[in-house]
Amino acid sequence: MIPNRSLEVLRAIVEDYISSNQPVGSKALLDRHPLGVSAATIRNDMALLEEEDLITAPHTSSGRIPTEKGYRLFVDKLGEIKPLSSSERSAIETFLGGATDLDEIVEKTARSLSSLTNNLALVQYPSFGKSKVRHIELIQLSDHRLLVMLITDSGRVQQSQIEFVEPIDLELMPEVRGRLNGMLFGGALTEVKLTVERLPEDFSPERRSFVQKVVESLQDLVDANRQERLVLSGAANLAKQDDAFGGELSSVLEAIEEQMVMLKLLNELNTDQHGVGLKIGSELGVAGIQHATLMAAGYQNGSTELSKIGVLGPTRMNYSGNIASVRAVARYLSQVLEENS
Repeated sequence: MIPNRSLEVLRAIVEDYISSNQPVGSKALLDRHPLGVSAATIRNDMALLEEEDLITAPHTSSGRIPTEKGYRLFVDKLGEIKPLSSSERSAIETFLGGATDLDEIVEKTARSLSSLTNNLALVQYPSFGKSKVRHIELIQLSDHRLLVMLITDSGRVQQSQIEFVEPIDLELMPEVRGRLNGMLFGGALTEVKLTVERLPEDFSPERRSFVQKVVESLQDLVDANRQERLVLSGAANLAKQDDAFGGELSSVLEAIEEQMVMLKLLNELNTDQHGVGLKIGSELGVAGIQHATLMAAGYQNGSTELSKIGVLGPTRMNYSGNIASVRAVARYLSQVLEENS
């Protein structure tokens, strides 16, 4: 059990090291923090923290830096999260305001979060299994061409075009549209193919070909949702912090290129007391990476969590500020999706 005063010393060391990127000594702690004890007492506390593998001395420096275990304890004992400033909140609202298409919303969210945290931002597209059909639209583009649109409750709009040999039956088109919306509205994307596969049989033989092509086009749009997608922004931010990754930046960048690795990591994160999921260093379980941290929070549409957004950066990151940013952007993203649903 670490005494409270020693925990305060650890907190001060972590905060100073994050701020200065320099090993922290006992004199610097006394100068910067109102700890109310002597230098000898601080040195005793630091010795205890070192014995517990919470801090370590790099090379021959008289100062100390946090270990991975020290960062984890710091986060677990983190008290209040520094709220975003009014200007930061306004920037998020302004950046996401006006976006209606899901692709645009996701891309703007990633850029906003990257700008706030100065790290790599990751935004996962809404999960296929949790998305529902909001509307099916059929639009005649010409006598022989039809546009099929699939709109989900997450705001994603997909479309494909169909060419017909015979002119489009203008009486049949609204009937098929009505049948599709009646069958699919509010249903999960996972159920679409099974629900509509026998629909062409309900129509006369001369109309069946048209309905079959529409159904196949719709099924193709549903299949396009199955592939999990991840939007990244701010890789240049990581390059600017090369020294903070302890020579591992190339391994970090390789992991980022493997989207399935990053998606797996995001999906494995469990929410903690701060409303985020967080893994530090070796907790990531990625070979060759010991100096990176990943944190994420879920975003919602109504009461249903759709997917996650997060940031990846060095273990020497502003945990309090980044947690606040991830939570805030996730909350604004949820609001935007709900307004557009």
